[in-house]
Amino acid sequence: MRRLSTALLLALVPSVALADGEMPQMDFSNPLTLDQVSWMAVILVVLYLVLARWGLPQIGKVLENRAAIIARDLAAARAAKQEADRAVALLTATLSSARANAQAEVAKAVADAKADAAAKAAALSAALDAKLAESEARIDAARNAAMAAIKPVASEAAGEMLLKLTGSVPAQEELVRCVEDALAVRKAA
Repeated sequence: MRRLSTALLLALVPSVALADGEMPQMDFSNPLTLDQVSWMAVILVVLYLVLARWGLPQIGKVLENRAAIIARDLAAARAAKQEADRAVALLTATLSSARANAQAEVAKAVADAKADAAAKAAALSAALDAKLAESEARIDAARNAAMAAIKPVASEAAGEMLLKLTGSVPAQEELVRCVEDALAVRKAA
């Protein structure tokens, strides 16, 4: 109902304008106006037929081709994305595997180096312990020899000192025993 009232109002606008004399192009009593309207109708019909028979099908073909190209490009893009995703996954797996192998190799090399160093250290320690034991044995032998050599000298020196201090010399066994006791105390300290 609303559309009908709007159409009637629009149809009355030219007649109202004509009555006022404001729109001379709507004066249908003029023969030029009637010719212009008829040519306009002919041109519109021809334009409609040209567009309907030739123009719009051409535009439709272009739109279909464009839609097909877009669909093909989207399919290619999806395939490329899937291929890229597979390549990224393969790369990630390869990198993880390589990283794990490298870490295992480094750990093995470190363990081998530690074991080698420990073996060398143990061999060196054993050699040093043997040299130390040999050196201690030589030192003990030298000390014992020196102590053995000192006892007679110390006994003789102590005897002479006692002789000068006291005027008498004690028995040799007692003097040796006292020197041995003094050397034992010194050795313990």
